[in-house]
Amino acid sequence: MRGLSFRAWSLATGLAAPGLRLMLRRRARRGKEVAVRLPEREGIDATPRPPGRLVWFHAASMGEARSILPVLEALPPGLAVLVTTGTVTSATLLEGSLPALRLAWVAHRFVPLDVPGWVARFVAHWRPDVGVFVESELWPNLLSQARDSGTVLLLINARISAQSLRGWRRAPGTAAQLLGVFARIHPQSTEDADHLRLLGARAITEPGNLKLSAAPLSADPAELARLQQEIGGRPVWLAASTHPGEEAIAAAVHRHLVERWPTLLTIIAPRHVRRGAELGASLQAPRRSLGEGPPQGAGLWIVDTMEELGLLYRLASIVFVGKSLTGEGGQNPLEAARLGCAVAMGPHTGNFLEPVRLLTAAGALAKVDDEAGLTDWVGRMLSDSRSRTMMGAAASTAAAGDSTLPKRLAAMIVAALPP
Repeated sequence: MRGLSFRAWSLATGLAAPGLRLMLRRRARRGKEVAVRLPEREGIDATPRPPGRLVWFHAASMGEARSILPVLEALPPGLAVLVTTGTVTSATLLEGSLPALRLAWVAHRFVPLDVPGWVARFVAHWRPDVGVFVESELWPNLLSQARDSGTVLLLINARISAQSLRGWRRAPGTAAQLLGVFARIHPQSTEDADHLRLLGARAITEPGNLKLSAAPLSADPAELARLQQEIGGRPVWLAASTHPGEEAIAAAVHRHLVERWPTLLTIIAPRHVRRGAELGASLQAPRRSLGEGPPQGAGLWIVDTMEELGLLYRLASIVFVGKSLTGEGGQNPLEAARLGCAVAMGPHTGNFLEPVRLLTAAGALAKVDDEAGLTDWVGRMLSDSRSRTMMGAAASTAAAGDSTLPKRLAAMIVAALPP
């Protein structure tokens, strides 16, 4: 809503509601929405609100949803918790994670789109006592409706990049109004804190990055052992969380290196698993989602399944983290680093500036500019096991994070609840 007032945004989204319904149906046909749950996107839900105090978390997508799990685990068990997100992948993650939490009641719902009537219906139904927004997921109608209903609003793990700061400073009144709804703001870093203050934010707490406090990704031990035996001593590397264009680069890297390492296995794990069929066809590679294992000789293997990065990072100690060669800001390198992988990223890492700086300073992350740079780095890691091991050890140490942060944020949330 850059450059718009709350009132102008509210009017524009209200008029756009019919078109948004059509857009949602189209997204459902492409697998980007769950068709039977489209009413949730309009704030329609027949589920009764649980009794007692309700804490509502809103996270944009899978990365943000995963980052708040330690905070949810640190909350008192008597609380009811509602978690909203906007993506199918995050819903899948939470459906597997939320039932294990020791809470009185916990559920996931898709967040309503930011249409005044839709968010009003959502807020009136759930009546959250505290609303916890994560990172930079700021929707004017949703925030203003929640505030006006008496919900205490908090912003945690807040992130404002230099590019976003430049954009928001063109509409300083709107930025200050938007950030002013929050009773407390917890920034990821001192840089984010400075950016937030420049935009008029107040009540800023001590910084700390939740993504540095996450537990290592899990893996099925039996499946890990089976795949390790199947792969054996073959050289292997992983292109993880890739976006369009990066898979072709990974395949080209494989072609360059296979002459030197004739049994080389290159694993490609696209960020969006729905792209698996397209990639399998274009790269002529087996797909894990079809039950196909890695090729017996040199080749590519498409792992287009959900929640298996923890498995892959244990299989391949050499990892390129995607969305970083395409100019889109990068994916999270900490998940691979935490499991002792040697990690490389492209030049575009604006979504994870602090983790990238941390890992780079520790000698735990390499920057590659293009196909040639990635080929050179993977080749060096394959040929120099000592450097690879040292880089992975530095990565796991640097990514250890602050284990007390989730408990501190849980305490802040509990303190915001009404008596």
